[in-house]
Amino acid sequence: MKTAPDFWWKTVFSLPALLLSPVGWIYGLVAGRRILKRPAYKSRLPVICIGNFVVGGTGKTPFAIELAYRLQEDGHNPGFLLRGYGGSAKGPLLVDAERHNADEVGDEALLLARYGPTVIAADRPSGAKLAEQQPIDVLIMDDGFQNPALAKDLSLVLVDCSTGFGNGRCLPAGPMRAPADKQMLKADCLILVGEGEAAEDAVHLAGRKGLPILHAHLRPQANENLVARRLFAFAGIGRPQKFFETLKGLGLEVRKTRTFPDHHGYSLADVKALLTEAEEAGLTLVTTSKDMARLETSDGELFHWIASSTEVLDVRMEIDNEDRLAGLIKEKLRLKKLAG
Repeated sequence: MKTAPDFWWKTVFSLPALLLSPVGWIYGLVAGRRILKRPAYKSRLPVICIGNFVVGGTGKTPFAIELAYRLQEDGHNPGFLLRGYGGSAKGPLLVDAERHNADEVGDEALLLARYGPTVIAADRPSGAKLAEQQPIDVLIMDDGFQNPALAKDLSLVLVDCSTGFGNGRCLPAGPMRAPADKQMLKADCLILVGEGEAAEDAVHLAGRKGLPILHAHLRPQANENLVARRLFAFAGIGRPQKFFETLKGLGLEVRKTRTFPDHHGYSLADVKALLTEAEEAGLTLVTTSKDMARLETSDGELFHWIASSTEVLDVRMEIDNEDRLAGLIKEKLRLKKLAG
């Protein structure tokens, strides 16, 4: 996926958005109808979907990991299901972090596999069937909210408070995956991530439906190796600039940055350039956990070298009102059990 265009996130007049709006209208019409389709398969496992309304990162994977922690504390054995975006394998496939690499299964799958059995599948029902054969009693879907193929028992939809719906238009005129009102019909709970006022439209729609609205925050984890270092930050995620701003917000000295497309597959040329520039300028390389997952599973001496010499700034999702979310999940699990 290429880096999202800036005009997606601007609410002021934009000529590209205007010119693309007819295509966006057609896309939204089709996507809006699709999201309301009857599911093709209902798993025997409770399915909790972590989704978002727009293209790009809102913290779905950190939220899925945090949710898995909470479920484990309550005595459950959660597992994960996702498409495996950025990987070549179509699945269904049980991810083995020792055997698979990011080119095969995607970076998010490798991260999630550290926390529980993880299945990738372009076809979600077939993925759910494979997950049912694993030691799993709750299935967490990382993304797939707009995909109607697999029935969800609970859909938790994240909204970044700093960007919200962007310009509110559907792809390719804007970042929306389907019209907001159609998507909200399928949501069970709205999770506001971070700070800002851009999520007001989402809050208004959720309020009209009577959805619970919770808050969460991505918190960077301490890395002492970054202190008092001159940093060269690089990232191939949905919003690289947010990663750079986080580093600067921690008071770290970011001297240089480099952006790559989301889920970017690093080439030898990329790695050589990063290592050379960092060495010549006396800078320490730093990246995200998703980027590191791609680098450390790539074959070749240079990939091993950059993986061992690059620092990672990890983040963790902190969920406010955890008791309220836990109560919502317990009720959904109870209803699933009663339904047999």
